[in-house]
Amino acid sequence: MKFSTLKRHFKEGARNTWRNSWMTIASIGAVTTTLILVGVFLVVILNLNHIANKLEEDVQIKALIELTAEQTDVDQLEADIKAIPKVDTVEFLTKEEELENLIESMGEQGQAWTLYEQDNPLNDAFVVQTTDPLDTEDVASQIEQMENIKSVNFGQDYVDKLFTFNQYARNVGLVLIFALVFTAIFLISNTIKITILARKKEIGIMKLVGATNSFIRWPFFVEGMILGILGSILPILIILIGYYYLERSGVTIQQFNFVQILPFNPFAFQIAGIIVGIGVCIGVWGSLMSVRKFLKV
Repeated sequence: MKFSTLKRHFKEGARNTWRNSWMTIASIGAVTTTLILVGVFLVVILNLNHIANKLEEDVQIKALIELTAEQTDVDQLEADIKAIPKVDTVEFLTKEEELENLIESMGEQGQAWTLYEQDNPLNDAFVVQTTDPLDTEDVASQIEQMENIKSVNFGQDYVDKLFTFNQYARNVGLVLIFALVFTAIFLISNTIKITILARKKEIGIMKLVGATNSFIRWPFFVEGMILGILGSILPILIILIGYYYLERSGVTIQQFNFVQILPFNPFAFQIAGIIVGIGVCIGVWGSLMSVRKFLKV
């Protein structure tokens, strides 16, 4: 396509946007409303996904070693556990370290356990992290069958519920976003269809004098792109400002290590880019879908 022709298409698309100002405002309003909802859902879902990933990464296997195990047995156990393909890290904790961690985790109540410092009833243990959190149960069952292992704990009920909840949350989030986007395309398509209806005769004449479908489509393509970009401005401002203040005021909830939202930079700007992209796609697709039926002359 020649540059002069492309320039003509962009001028015509921009002129049509300005010429049909009321329909343009209606289309931008539909895009804006949808993108605000899509943007909020994206922020919530991506942060929930981030928190879920952090929770999954914190899932560990604790394998207690028999009190009768010798040092050579412990060394062999460590080698056997590391040899499991799905194991990422293996950390050995002495029973003294286990007692110290227990006392610290219980706060003031943990002071009662200091009485056992001289006669420690706890076991040495291996703390195992898998490469993929979903492999935790499989690795735990393999470790449990090894000699000199007293018991294996990884919070099976909690882990199963966590993985199930995370999977459902991700799937529901994706379905909601796609539903909103398709709803927006439908609204834009019908709104723009009204403006195109007024130019039905013009399109028919252009077809009769030999204009190709692509030549007719291009101005509408540009018009849809402009509508998508204009419709994304307000959602981006709302997301950037809202997320900035959310991150600043989120100090109280972030005292919990697992509740940490994604940092403003670069996350908010990445969301802004996604919103612009979705807005352009919605506008362009809605315009092209609307003009399609009027090209059949």
